[in-house]
Amino acid sequence: MRTRTLLTLTAAVAALGLAAPASAADTPVLTTTDGAAVAVGDVLNASLASGTAATFYSSATGTSGISCTSSAFAATVTDNPAAPGTATESLTSHTFDTGGCTANVVGVLGVSGITVDNLPYTAGVSSDGTVSVTPAEGSVIQSTVKLRTLLGTINCVYRAPSLTGKASNADNSISFTNQQFTKASGSSLCFANAFFTAKYAPVTKGGVAVNVN
Repeated sequence: MRTRTLLTLTAAVAALGLAAPASAADTPVLTTTDGAAVAVGDVLNASLASGTAATFYSSATGTSGISCTSSAFAATVTDNPAAPGTATESLTSHTFDTGGCTANVVGVLGVSGITVDNLPYTAGVSSDGTVSVTPAEGSVIQSTVKLRTLLGTINCVYRAPSLTGKASNADNSISFTNQQFTKASGSSLCFANAFFTAKYAPVTKGGVAVNVN
């Protein structure tokens, strides 16, 4: 009887020892704050963090350019592997409500529209919090800014090869800081470079905040 009990206990301990690493390895890169795994096909949404603005400034250290208090994105999860790793998403929507946009560029009266072109983009979110946004092969990340001037509306087209951001579980945010776009076309009133800064928080799935593991 004692031998059988010892064998049973040894088998149970061995089973527990095998189960623990498997469970840890099964934790995906993206989970909701209630512990659920984010599934392929789930849509993640985020708006600007409360009290912040998305800015397109003419230099990395200046304050001349465009500021918008309303912006949002939506992305569909395409892969969510076990952590550590990189989850991927298809960024299908990135909008700016120009009703909340202002411009302090000489000769510019206001902002008529900001569109994000060439969607969808591919977004990668790594376990270390690095966020990368890349266009489809052969394409570029592009935004078209419509500005009202004394001479009428002008279109300023800006492009970037990719964007890099940072995800934080402290407030379930994704931040972009001074991501440089270069003017591809537009009048002399369009500044030569646009440095994009924005913080989106919280990133949610179905209203529940998302963590990066």
